[in-house]
Amino acid sequence: MAEQEVLTITNLTKSFGSKQILKGIDLRVSRGEIIGYIGPNGAGKSTTVKMILGIEGEYGGDIELFGEDIQKSGIAYKRRIGYVPEVADIYDNLTGYEYLTFIGQMYGMELDVAAEKAKSLMELFGIGEVYHSRISSYSKGMRQKLLIIASVIHNPDLLFLDEPINGLDANSVMIFKEILAQLAAEGKTIFYSSHIMDVVEKISSRIILLNDGRIAADGTFEQLQAGHMGGSLEGIFNQLTGFNNHKEIGERFVSVVQEVQ
Repeated sequence: MAEQEVLTITNLTKSFGSKQILKGIDLRVSRGEIIGYIGPNGAGKSTTVKMILGIEGEYGGDIELFGEDIQKSGIAYKRRIGYVPEVADIYDNLTGYEYLTFIGQMYGMELDVAAEKAKSLMELFGIGEVYHSRISSYSKGMRQKLLIIASVIHNPDLLFLDEPINGLDANSVMIFKEILAQLAAEGKTIFYSSHIMDVVEKISSRIILLNDGRIAADGTFEQLQAGHMGGSLEGIFNQLTGFNNHKEIGERFVSVVQEVQ
């Protein structure tokens, strides 16, 4: 069976005033891929994702999702997308039940279906006991689990995750990694953006590194290693982005800390 292309980006450019953020991105993503989408701050990662989601407009080039140009297809495609932003506002005065059923209904789910699914997912993720508790009482980890559940409750085909494991404990991270593997096996496509290189290295079937508004590398971890004489993803990242003075900065930082007053 031929691979089904989910996302096609052609010569994508984006500027804010006189500053050009994206300088011609070309990208083809197929069903079932887990894309590690990485790059330094300011490289254009979040901007790219927001444009795909339809949050940012006024760009050059083309973005096609599920075979249709998103500028011409209306907003129906958004029902097939899930999103965990790096920083998210949650309605603290709602309960987990109220928040998740609200999200589910926004995606067209019936209330009873959303409620049953929300309860099951919260229980499986270890937060079932706070199903009817106000979100204001949740810990950071509980809130992050709620955001993850909200992003998948409607069974999306394409999932964007920006630093999704912030606040999760070790056991929850293991569960989350398994969830991603199972979703990919079911044909879901996942964009995973993080600065935690060892996690990206382990979960991604393909890694795309964005630097200065352009794609600097695109391939499996093994392919990136072969092209850059081995090493960890962090080392390859540093090579491609030109950042190699972290040791010197660390030493100078500590020396200032230890200065006698």
